[in-house]
Amino acid sequence: MGIKKGIRFITLKSVGSYINFLSYVRPQKAVELSYALFSQPRIGRLQKEKLPKILRNTETEIFHHNEHHFQTYIWKGNETKILLVHGWESNSSRWKKTLPHLQKSGSTIIALDAPAHGQSSGKEFNVPLYAEFINKAVEKYQPEIIIGHSIGGAACVYHQYLFPNTSINKMVILGAPSDLKTLIDNYVSMLSLNTKMFSLLENKFLNRFNFKLEDFSGQKFASEFTIPGFIAHDTSDKIVAFAEGQKIASNWKNSQFIETSGLGHGMHDDDLYNKVIEFLFSSEGKK
Repeated sequence: MGIKKGIRFITLKSVGSYINFLSYVRPQKAVELSYALFSQPRIGRLQKEKLPKILRNTETEIFHHNEHHFQTYIWKGNETKILLVHGWESNSSRWKKTLPHLQKSGSTIIALDAPAHGQSSGKEFNVPLYAEFINKAVEKYQPEIIIGHSIGGAACVYHQYLFPNTSINKMVILGAPSDLKTLIDNYVSMLSLNTKMFSLLENKFLNRFNFKLEDFSGQKFASEFTIPGFIAHDTSDKIVAFAEGQKIASNWKNSQFIETSGLGHGMHDDDLYNKVIEFLFSSEGKK
């Protein structure tokens, strides 16, 4: 274990010990702190004056949704529109390596910044709010295709479950988690939280979003999908387990699952992108 990793490990464990202690003396404070750590990204913000090059010469649009605002970036092309949905502690610039492949198709490409990421507002990230952002963008731009990476892919799956009858007729999901419970389990284990904290967090999600952890599952949501799906996951993904991608694909009737190796969580790869393009634009892949 390197020095930096070692320090991070010690810090996580001491934070976890503190939360465990609080769970007995001030349980409400313990759950607020643990939920904040779980839902507040530490990186991924963008400042307008320091935008990555890829995002500078784009058309941009700001959407307002309740007390939130979020940013979209548009690379103009033909009538076919593709919506890109990034993951945790990231932003729309993560599509830099993906864009040239998609632009070969001539399509118009739209990327959006998630809640509390990029140039979008807020401190808290959660999938239900992200799905609402996605829906606003879908209503406005009417994309035929949606591509999501990591928890952005999970948000796309949840969005399709909530809003099955939109302009979207094909989905690409890359390195995405299926089950919220898996994410919580990983988080609890990373901080070595006690079982009391797990049940406190479980209740927090029930009260905050009105669903049980086990019900928030891409595997369950996808069982209702009729549109074609392309799910890819890497066997060496250390952020989101390979089994999560398999879960999403397992119940999705009209889908194909691609197993990659050696790409890690980022999944940037010419061969994979060629398969995505074939799925999206080959004549046999069309509905």
